[in-house]
Amino acid sequence: MAGGSEHQFGVVPLAERRGSLTMGLLWITMVTAFPGVLIGFDWCKQGFDVKQVLTCTLLSCLLLLCYSIPAGMLGACTGQNYTMLSRSVFGSLGARLVAFNLIWVFVSFYGLAALFLAEGLVGLFHLNVPLMWLAAVLAGLMACNNFFGFKGVANFARFVAAPVLIAWVFYSFTKAIGICPQTILAETSPKGFGTALTSISSFIIGFAVWGNECDYWRFGKPKTLTCAVPLVVALVIGQIIFPLTGFMLAKGTGITEYGAATAFMNQFSFGGFALAGALVLIASYFAVNDSNLFGSVQACAQLKDWSPRRWVAILAGVGTVVAAWLSVSGAARALESITSLNCVLLPTATVIMMVEWFLCRRLFKHEVFAPLDRAPRNLCWPAIVALVAGASVGILTAGIIPGLESFHVGICSLQAWLTGIVFYVPLRLLEERLKSTMSVSAPVPVPVTNAVSAHASSVERSPELSVRGR
Repeated sequence: MAGGSEHQFGVVPLAERRGSLTMGLLWITMVTAFPGVLIGFDWCKQGFDVKQVLTCTLLSCLLLLCYSIPAGMLGACTGQNYTMLSRSVFGSLGARLVAFNLIWVFVSFYGLAALFLAEGLVGLFHLNVPLMWLAAVLAGLMACNNFFGFKGVANFARFVAAPVLIAWVFYSFTKAIGICPQTILAETSPKGFGTALTSISSFIIGFAVWGNECDYWRFGKPKTLTCAVPLVVALVIGQIIFPLTGFMLAKGTGITEYGAATAFMNQFSFGGFALAGALVLIASYFAVNDSNLFGSVQACAQLKDWSPRRWVAILAGVGTVVAAWLSVSGAARALESITSLNCVLLPTATVIMMVEWFLCRRLFKHEVFAPLDRAPRNLCWPAIVALVAGASVGILTAGIIPGLESFHVGICSLQAWLTGIVFYVPLRLLEERLKSTMSVSAPVPVPVTNAVSAHASSVERSPELSVRGR
């Protein structure tokens, strides 16, 4: 069955897929936001030089592309969303754990984005209104586009948010070049390259990775270039040019503190015209929360068969409460650190799905993931063990657990993903061998224990969606 026009429980037909322009503009809004320019000021404060910033941002983006292109293609080729795919790999109970992680992380981000927008508007206009009520009202308004499904999210990004953000980024970047000291290329940093890579990659991957790329790219066309080009362009704009702009401005002005940097960017980019700054902030944060809420709705609809609009209303209400609570509890910064684990928790599950996709195509000779009604009704232990192992390594090396800061080494997300692969591959191969042995020795066929091994029904599979040979 299909969940309305969003195909909540089925494959998105090829006739309803969007082109690279629409998907690219959407992705620009998902990886470009005001914190992206502010982090450049912080990198200057930490003492990194411009060569380290350029090299580390490029390496981080290349690493991110090695994950995000296959993750996008997984959604585009199967046409299924994150939770449907997780049911095939983790089992129905395991998928609930995966969905729960997505929901709490995205709803937390939703409340944070609403709070940050409220703080920005109060600072721009010097509003004398309770921050709690402003954040709550904004959180409610941010849900409007999602009532129109993916079409509403994509159209807002295409016609409003992306053009505003692109114009803002390149205008700021061009002006920043003019005030940046010419000696910047000759400067050297006392910090080692490893320290710079750990710090810079933690932000870029943590900010730009979503983990549930399948939810959005299932609406894209299943062609590698159609997926790769928009992702590359979006990362260049949002995670290379924008942070470099902040870094150059910090070098030219000496400003490194977030509060002063925010005020300076308003004056620098908009000439002190608060309304222009407000429009940029509104476009940016509304677009980000469009995607946050859309991903949460996709996960919730798989857990309970309610209409997408009903879930939008429920989750928007929860996000409103979260935004109001964060504004008065003082927990926003702590929660921001916790939700940075998004680059560990959600993508590790996606990496395991991508490994299963590869194994199905190359070794098991299965074409697509199983449809929802044929997913296993238990835990698929190879995937669960791999996810727990990967997440544990990622959390341990993320540097957020008090007393364990000495383990904050390397790139926590990459270490989590690789750990998940190392655990999953041998366990999955062992499971397949045991299944084959049982099938040969048993007098009757043994039911398939991993639904990824089952062929999709002819209703939900078409030759165009077959992933064999891609």
